[in-house]
Parts: sequence; structure tokens; C-alpha cells
Amino acid sequence: MSLAEALPTHTPYDGSSTLFSIGLKPLDPANWIEVDGHLVRYLNEKRRLYAEISERVFVEEDGTRDAQREVLELLGAYLPERFPGTHRRTDTGIEVVGAASHPTVPAGPGDAPLVAASLLVQEDLILMRRDASGWRLAAGSLCFPSSWSLLEKFGKPLQQIHAPVPGFGPGTRPAELINRMFDGLQGQAVERYNWSIQSGDALYHPLSDLQRTDRATSRPSRFPDGDIDAHAFIRVERQTLRKLPSSLDILFTIRIHLDPLAVLARHPDRATLALSFASQLQALDLAQLDYKGLTSDRDRLVAFLNHMAKDG
Repeated sequence: MSLAEALPTHTPYDGSSTLFSIGLKPLDPANWIEVDGHLVRYLNEKRRLYAEISERVFVEEDGTRDAQREVLELLGAYLPERFPGTHRRTDTGIEVVGAASHPTVPAGPGDAPLVAASLLVQEDLILMRRDASGWRLAAGSLCFPSSWSLLEKFGKPLQQIHAPVPGFGPGTRPAELINRMFDGLQGQAVERYNWSIQSGDALYHPLSDLQRTDRATSRPSRFPDGDIDAHAFIRVERQTLRKLPSSLDILFTIRIHLDPLAVLARHPDRATLALSFASQLQALDLAQLDYKGLTSDRDRLVAFLNHMAKDG
């Protein structure tokens, strides 16, 4: 099934997950990982990125391999039980049905357990480790970034990682709350959603040079000829957090869902969704628009969504 044919799996823009809020909710451990009909496509894209730009999509500190193995073992126990149609045990580990059994991965990261784990799931996998500075990014496989750079965040604590996010920088109340939530995370798992709009359906969507500039008003439209209907995609991030029982590190997973904005026109609740979507976009202030890269396109997106709601 193509992206254009399927209805969205998650619609956090319906008002259930407000942008620039923490929004953590309890997660049923049975629903930790998501698998859909795009599994092999996602894994093939990960292999391509490992082969071509492994230094940009995988990082690790010395001393994190035991925690990486813990992630691989957790997935090895979970996946065949939860998804027997796509994951099965073999003499050498876990196999994904229909995927390449021997992916080409550069020699450096090729023996990293977190890389092996990442090639079983559509999620990106980030390990956070506690030290005197707080929870820092100690290892990660990030093949599908949503406008950020793994290399720039590697080794940094949460406060610095979130520094560019309006209202979440060092010393803010949200930054303090996030640190306390990480400290308090024990056996339970939690999830949250984030979303944005991009041009095209690229899964690998790193920080661009345009997004690095402070001159937000100079950014051009993301959509060629202003054609939102043909080029706008909703990028939904389903994020989960769980503390690893042995290492006590925290595993942060990020699952990307991409849906054409135009697909909402076929949704049974399209009027409600489009109006809520437009309302949330209208509520963003200038700093938030700048961060989301929507400074030049917000008004046209709102008009497009309002027109969709009216037709609904």
C-alpha cells in the first residue's frame, strides 16, 4: 500500500498532542514497537544510509556496548512474540521476513548491537545515560531525523539538546520537568507524539542550512510553486521512553509516519481534523513557526486546511 492510499495511523494534530508541550502518556508495553506494511522499505533505507553516510546516522560512546546489547536482547524477545508474521527466531538471532539477511554495513558500526537492533524495526533508537550533567545522548541510530543532527547532539545533556526548541532551553520549567521525568522513569514506559509538515516524503530529513539561519523571514517556501496539495506531507513522530533494567540507561525510540496532507480529504473525520490542524498552526508564535520551518507557508497551509474542512 502506498503512502497516498493509506489513511493516517496517528492524528495527533486532532488536538490530542499540542505542539511544544511535553505530553507524555503511559504506554502499554505490548504496544512498544509499531510494524506496518512499510517495514522492508524502512529497513532498506536504513541500510542505504549506513552504507553511504554511517558517520551521520550512528554514534556511540565507549562503554555503551552492554546497553546496546540489552536493547537488542529486549527486541529479540519482544518482536517474534508480538509480530510473528514479520519477525522469527533463527539459529543466529531474529530474522525479518522479506528483508535482506546480510545487510551491508560499514566495518566500524557494523558490529554495534544497536545497529543490529535498528535493522529489526522501523524506529530510530537513542540511548540516554545519566551523569553529573544530566541525561546525555550516549549512543544512537538516527536514520530518520526530523530536522536535527545526531552529530550535533551527541554527548550533550537534555538541556543542551533541547536548547533550540522555543520554551525548552536551559533553565526553563519544561526543561526541568523533562529532567525530573527522566529521573523518575522506572519500570513503566511512556509515549508522546510530535508532528510537523515537510515537502516530499523523504524519511531522512536532517537539519538543512536554511534551518540554521536566524533570519526566519528570508526562508523561501518549502513547496514548489506553492503547490501544497502535491508536495506537503505530515510527519508524525511517535516517541517512547523506557528505562533499561540492567544498564539503567533510557532507550528513546522515534517512529516516523509520513502521510500526504491531501490524504486527509478522504478521512471520515476530515472536517474536524482539518479545522483542528489549522487551529494549531494558527496558534504558533513567530519563534515556534521559525523552529518548525513554517514561517513562509503557515497562512497557505491554514487556507488549504480550511478549504478542506469546508468541502467536508
